[in-house]
Parts: sequence; C-alpha cells; structure tokens
Amino acid sequence: MNPKKVRALFERLAAADPHPTTELEYATPFQLLVAVILSAQATDKGVNLATRELFRVAPTPALIAALGERELSGYIKSIGLYPTKARHVVAMANLLMQRHDGEVPHDRDALEALPGVGRKTANVILNTIFHEPVIAVDTHIFRLANRTGLAPGKDVRTVEDKLQKAVPAEYRQHAHHWLILHGRYVCKARKPDCQRCIIRGVCEFPERTDV
Repeated sequence: MNPKKVRALFERLAAADPHPTTELEYATPFQLLVAVILSAQATDKGVNLATRELFRVAPTPALIAALGERELSGYIKSIGLYPTKARHVVAMANLLMQRHDGEVPHDRDALEALPGVGRKTANVILNTIFHEPVIAVDTHIFRLANRTGLAPGKDVRTVEDKLQKAVPAEYRQHAHHWLILHGRYVCKARKPDCQRCIIRGVCEFPERTDV
C-alpha cells in the first residue's frame, strides 16, 4: 500500500473514532497489565467478566500475590489457559514488588522480564499507559495488515516493524487501537464486512465481500 493510501486509511479511522482505547477494564497500570496477560487467546469481554470480581477483591500486586495461584485460579477459571496465567500473574506481582516497589516499570526490558509478559504485552502497556507510539501486533492487526496490504509480513515482528515505518507519525499513537477495533468488528477473520468498511476505497484485499 502506497503512502497516500496509508494516510487516507488512517484519516478515515481517526475521523470515525478520534480517541480510541482498549476495551479491557482497569483502574491502574497494574490492573491493565494483569488484564493483558489474561487476554492471551481470550476475548476482552471474557477477561472483563473475570477481572471485575478479581480486582474488587485484589486490586494491587500485594493482594494478588497474597491470593496465590490456587485462589487466583478460582477467579479466572472461565478464561482459557487459566492455570498457566494464574502462575504468571502471581509471579509477576511478586517480581513487581521485589524489583519495582509494586509499580509497573516504564521500560521495555523490565516489562519483558516479568513472567507472562512478551513483546506484544509490553507494547500494549507502553502505548496505553505511557503513551509511547508503539504498535502491539495481535491476531487482529496481523490479519488486517496482511489482508489490506497495509504492512504484509509472514511473522508478527515483521508486521510490527513495517507498521512502525508505514504509519504516519501523527497517527502512530492510536494506530494500535484503531486497527484492533477495525479487525475485531469489521475486518473479521471468517468474513470481512466490506459493505460497511470505511477504508474500502484504499484497502487492497482482492476478495472483498461487497463486489
């Protein structure tokens, strides 16, 4: 996709939703970090249903650590892979207290050193909490980047690097959320809803469903 089309794509997304944000519910950076860890291979809706009660009982690293894996599992058992996620979240909470005084660090390496935190999760935190213009590539963004021709690539890191170069600087801060929401609700995996897609004129997908 040429730069003119890329700019037009983001102009349309920005006009439709000037201030996009995550659909995960949280009150603190720590709670968002927990929610993002839990969201792997799960829906935001499912995570929110679990964390509403969890955060009411244990909203801080100390209280999450005090729950322990077994008790935490009871709150998140409706989420896929919950035993592993419970282990990661408890270990992450303990490490935050040991190394960072219970605060979520504003540092990629420190974030990625936490249990359950990879590059994608770190990017979400850096973007949403610390307002860095980075792009976390999840399954929605990976699909959208390839399907539209925006930033095609065979792996997540390639797509991320291409997006960082392709997205105009003034749109980079919100690009992550615009693309996720568009992929989640319009450019869906099984059948994209091209009929109501606001980027139809610039999308290069050869199998559009509105033709």
